[in-house]
Amino acid sequence: MERSNHTVTEFILVGFTTDPMLQLVLFAVFLGVYSLTLVGNTTLIMLICNDSRLHTPMYFFIGNLSFLDLWYSSVYTPKILVTCISEDKSISFAGCVAQFFFSAGLAYSECYLLAAMAFDRYVAIAKPLLYAQAMSGRLCSCLVMYSYTGGFVNAAILTSNTFTLDFCGDNVIDDFFCDVPPLVKLACDAKESYQAVLYFLLASNVITPTVLILSSYLFIVAAVLRIRSTRGRLKAFSTCSSHLTSVTLYYGSILYIYSRPSSSYSLERDKMVSTFYTVLFPMLNPMIYSLRNKDVKEALKKTLQVHII
Repeated sequence: MERSNHTVTEFILVGFTTDPMLQLVLFAVFLGVYSLTLVGNTTLIMLICNDSRLHTPMYFFIGNLSFLDLWYSSVYTPKILVTCISEDKSISFAGCVAQFFFSAGLAYSECYLLAAMAFDRYVAIAKPLLYAQAMSGRLCSCLVMYSYTGGFVNAAILTSNTFTLDFCGDNVIDDFFCDVPPLVKLACDAKESYQAVLYFLLASNVITPTVLILSSYLFIVAAVLRIRSTRGRLKAFSTCSSHLTSVTLYYGSILYIYSRPSSSYSLERDKMVSTFYTVLFPMLNPMIYSLRNKDVKEALKKTLQVHII
């Protein structure tokens, strides 16, 4: 990839604050959040792999979601921790490109994966007797593979278009990681063609999965309304509650950041929203999918009993 501006060899990440005491507080907070993220997602993946009761399509997708969240958080948080306690706030041009590419690839992959999970919930509720046959291991593997492939192909398009912009010699990023809004603010030639690329990627990676998710839930609602008993309806909706929560939080924050024209970017406000979906969301997902999940809680209880004994 050629660079338009060869004078920019590194970027400076401003982070959240320049106050040394507040930086230490933030270091402790992010370290705690990252530790919970690692423990929560790793535990969920291990439970799904080791407990035969969790060898179902739904948990296969949840395991992959935890895998994505594990790496998604790891793309950002270690650098945030270093920035909080180090006087050196720089990140190399190559490091910024790598962080940007992997973060975009993982984020886009998660968008597709959440759409696949919505389809899985539709099949489970609308065709329960054919669920195991319809959601075969091959189909589930293909959906996950397509999610990863689509995510990283589109990330390559976004990365190549972003880092061929001319950054006009200024290299101070008013954020805690390399992202579209602060990089566009630095660029002096972010033309309409680049904005068109952003809208294309938004449509293909966020809007399209959102439409698929909404369509799946419309069919789910129609299927649930055909269930005669109130108890049956509540049980059907309860199987979707975790996924709905996850979709609302993730897509809500992403659409807020990336669906606006570059002229309306507000870095301070965007920084706080970005913190949610890059750092906090990967920590929350294992809780969302396990706290109200009887199967996961029983698998965890069984695992703890085995290790205690």
